Amino acid sequence: MSRVWALFKAHPYTSNVVGYTTLFTSADLIQQSMLGGKSKQGHKMASDGTEGNLSVDRPEGTLDATSKPPEDSAQLREAELSSSSSTKTVPALAGIDWSQTARVAVVGFCFHANFNYHWLRGLERMFPGGGAKKVSGKVILDQFIAAPATISAFFIGLSVLEQKDDPFEDWRQKFRTSYMTGVVYWSAMQAINFSLVPPVARTVFVGGITLVWTVFLCHFRQQ
Repeated sequence: MSRVWALFKAHPYTSNVVGYTTLFTSADLIQQSMLGGKSKQGHKMASDGTEGNLSVDRPEGTLDATSKPPEDSAQLREAELSSSSSTKTVPALAGIDWSQTARVAVVGFCFHANFNYHWLRGLERMFPGGGAKKVSGKVILDQFIAAPATISAFFIGLSVLEQKDDPFEDWRQKFRTSYMTGVVYWSAMQAINFSLVPPVARTVFVGGITLVWTVFLCHFRQQ
């Protein structure tokens, strides 16, 4: 732990930006593997790699038009075993959209990590130290300036990288809900950050908080 702390002191910019970007990107992987995977239920992948739907329940006694009734129960069991062996459920990692994760990483590195590093340093210069008044001032400025900027950069930045015809569509639909949710979450988290975390490590601490927040944003954006 002492080595990590020494690294932060020796290379604060690199340590904070790399740490923040790693956590920011991990959030999308978590969202896709744990939440995005639910959208894949009801699908299977054949052994040759082609995807198909699960068979639809048919009324009892009816048959597929292209199939023939098995002559006895042994043939029926053999057909079931053959069918189950030729299909498999899609693994969690196989369903990851790596291009989306790469876009999240680009937005996280190019804007969020660098913005938060310089923004938090600027807040500390304006309101140095702790105390209720100074922490409150930092939190209020953070919610009125940084929060709208980072949320907007997330929605618009990803839409631009996806080359959408209207890069502001997601922003118009989801900014208000995201911002109102973030005011509650970030006000509490930043109060802890400004009160207890040393300035040299605040960006990577925000990255840890952002891990949860970005899981929400990524999932919310996919809805």
